[in-house]
Amino acid sequence: MAMGTASAVTVSAVSVADGCTQFFPPPPTSASFRTTLVPKWTSPQVGLNPPRRGCSKSLVRAARTESQGVSSGFRAPNFQLPEPLTGKTWELEDFESYPALLVMFICNHCPFVKHLKKDIVKLTNFYMKKGLAVVAISSNSVVTHPQDGPEFMAEEAKMFNYPFPYLYDESQNVAQDFEAVCTPEFFLFKKDGRRPFELVYHGQFDDSRPSNNMPVSGRDISLAIDCVLSGQPIPSVQKPSVGCSIKWHPGWKL
Repeated sequence: MAMGTASAVTVSAVSVADGCTQFFPPPPTSASFRTTLVPKWTSPQVGLNPPRRGCSKSLVRAARTESQGVSSGFRAPNFQLPEPLTGKTWELEDFESYPALLVMFICNHCPFVKHLKKDIVKLTNFYMKKGLAVVAISSNSVVTHPQDGPEFMAEEAKMFNYPFPYLYDESQNVAQDFEAVCTPEFFLFKKDGRRPFELVYHGQFDDSRPSNNMPVSGRDISLAIDCVLSGQPIPSVQKPSVGCSIKWHPGWKL
């Protein structure tokens, strides 16, 4: 099951009041990943451990968004991270019995995450009942964004009834291992008989953004999950996720 590597695209970055950088890629081409499917899940109803590498806020704001080399054949990096809500430590091996794994990089404060939060809960509730494993990770620096710290993560998970573990990447090493750069960012892996999971989807939730007045549908990611769980091919061209930059620890540069 092949996944095409998205080519690098230049973006403009605009800083908003809360320090979140919004990336606006150019209009998609006709080859961009689209579907008219309506997702089935839609319903009416601490001290710092220095990271191996990082980047400064100024570097992130001048950055370009690109595939980061994460494409077909990329294997899920191992991790061992705490869940602030329960105190449990989770690792990749905890999900080995599942046919597919969705890893989401999110945080508390980002307006792009807030825009999707309730629908992320709906979608994950729906697909976890069908056998999908899900984990969310927050890697933001608590020095620059204390509202993303572990005590507030626990409150967030409880308030929104997250059905998945919400883990704290204090060192930011896990974000770097995944080559994650923004929140939200979605990595969908499938089980293919080898260890660990193989990446099959690295793209957006849907076309909705906080300011474009498009309703949240989740159709891009739900189509990918449906394909994985049913053993069908996944579209090779995938729109990148758009959101706030991960907030790296101050003073750390690539």
